[in-house]
Amino acid sequence: MSIQYDFTSLIHLNIGGKKFCTTVETLTQREPDSMLAAMFSGSHILTKDPHTARPSPFFHLIFVFVSFLLNLVSCDGFVFVDRDGKHFRHILNWLRDGVIPTLNDSEYPELLREAEYYQLIVMLFLPQTNFTFLSQYWSANFNNLLSKFFLLRCILVETLGLIEGINAVLNEKKEDDVQETELTRTDIIKCIQSEKVRFRGVNLSGLDLSKLDLSFVDFSYACLKNVFFSRANLQCAKFRDVDAEGSIFHNAILRECEFTGANLRGALLAGASLQSANLQDASLIGCSFCGADLRSAHLQSADLTDANLEGANLEGANLKGAKLTNANLRGANLQRAYLRHVNLRETQLDGAKLDGANLLGAIR
Repeated sequence: MSIQYDFTSLIHLNIGGKKFCTTVETLTQREPDSMLAAMFSGSHILTKDPHTARPSPFFHLIFVFVSFLLNLVSCDGFVFVDRDGKHFRHILNWLRDGVIPTLNDSEYPELLREAEYYQLIVMLFLPQTNFTFLSQYWSANFNNLLSKFFLLRCILVETLGLIEGINAVLNEKKEDDVQETELTRTDIIKCIQSEKVRFRGVNLSGLDLSKLDLSFVDFSYACLKNVFFSRANLQCAKFRDVDAEGSIFHNAILRECEFTGANLRGALLAGASLQSANLQDASLIGCSFCGADLRSAHLQSADLTDANLEGANLEGANLKGAKLTNANLRGANLQRAYLRHVNLRETQLDGAKLDGANLLGAIR
């Protein structure tokens, strides 16, 4: 028996054992280039018998391709697709309403795989585009394939397929995970009233913790991006392996703090008190230590590339193996500092005090 589907036809689908009923209009309108639309758009005729479903000879080639992807056979009047039916209701709801479902994080990759299988991608052109003008402009100004590609991309409003929608949701979730802090300033104040405080691995990005007494607090492994610690008392606090990129420690008390392995790229530590602080293996690229007190600080193997230490007090500091490429140490106090085998060739040392510094093997 030969049938040709129209928009009002009901379609019975068996997706991996789960049965669904929908219409041709649902399967073809929102995603006209999808594999489901190709099967039921009416562009070709399906021939059904009680056991199999095969295309008419005229459309044999297109049907072979679609059948290869969809494994289309008849099963008790249902069109069978050999896929997991768990998420197919979300596929149908997308085709009906164009709404991305709210799922658990672990389910979005599963739905994405199904969307990719069914090729649920739609490209919408700008309405009322003057294509006569576009054709003339195309020929006159775009004489290579790459330029034509960019022009074509510019006249697309956006790709509105389910695949892109899911990816957008996943990207937003990633951004939310990075941006949303787990505690507020008030929460922090309540916590530090207890005897021993630990914020290990906590996301505190962007918080204003200035002027607080946070001495002896353990921030190890925490995310402290762009946190304001200005004038805070952080004596003996632990910052082991933290991500504190762009944080502000201006005039903070950081005596005997532990920053081993920390990422402080671009942080502001001008005027900070860092006596005997441990900054071994820390990333201090582009940091500002202007006027900071780093006496007896441990800076072994720290990366101080492009750091500004102008006027800093590094008396007795250990800089063994530190990277000082393009670092500014003008007017810095490096008396009795340990600089053995340090490459100072690209370091700015104008006016720096090097009396008693250990420069054995240093490259100058």
